Amino acid sequence: MALTKVLIAVKTYPTLSTKYDELVCTAEFREDGTWIRIYPVSFRKKSYDQQYKKYDWIELDLVKNTSDFRPESYRPYSHDAEIKILDHIDTEANWTERKKFVLGKIYYNLTELIAEAKDKNVRTSLAVFKPTIVKDFKIEEVDREWDKDKLAKLRQMNIFQTADESKFEVVRKLPYKFSYVIEDNQGRESTMMIEDWEIGQLFWRCLAKYEGDESRACEDVRKKYMEDFAGTKDLHLFLGTTQIHHHVSHNPFMIIGTFYPKFEEPEVPDSQLSLF
Repeated sequence: MALTKVLIAVKTYPTLSTKYDELVCTAEFREDGTWIRIYPVSFRKKSYDQQYKKYDWIELDLVKNTSDFRPESYRPYSHDAEIKILDHIDTEANWTERKKFVLGKIYYNLTELIAEAKDKNVRTSLAVFKPTIVKDFKIEEVDREWDKDKLAKLRQMNIFQTADESKFEVVRKLPYKFSYVIEDNQGRESTMMIEDWEIGQLFWRCLAKYEGDESRACEDVRKKYMEDFAGTKDLHLFLGTTQIHHHVSHNPFMIIGTFYPKFEEPEVPDSQLSLF
């Protein structure tokens, strides 16, 4: 198969699959700036040298995911396909290099984006969205344990694994659901769940910092996403659909990642500077 080079922009928080074990979904940019989704990936079972970070350039064998109608959806050629990490783009000069890929096409109107998703000739399922207003950050309690049937299936699968694989521990389930309440450029309000790995890791770090005090951990997560990202940064949202809800949900998009460089100071034309 031909190797494909992509820039990692999104890693979702791991979920359990009765077919593939523990999985993450990733969203990337190709070298031409177009989106691509890679699923499934058993990320935490990859060797350390294959565990890529956000904004790593990676290379791997990909094929179109024929079981997924969304045009951006691809999968590794095989479940154990090798991933080669090539390079990393840092945040130098206020994320200048990252912006070249991320800010190529930005949506501001949620109604137009959803219409593209529903259009069977387009079926847009990944997008960069710039909210006009971030109105709130919601935190809601959810089930604290993974689905028992899926866990039982995983344990049954583990019988056939090697000794090293049997030591693998399933990722902890987040006990809270985090969402932004946003408004687009037409005043349309939407509450959108945040599914990225980053927010999950932030919660666990804060929980450890406060020695298990969940209310203080949640408050720190709120401050980071509401006061910092939404309050002081030039926040853009990575949006994605799920295959099961793409055509049936009124708004099939969820937030799968955030992009938050500092605001750029507007350049003053030389003609204006000459007045002083």
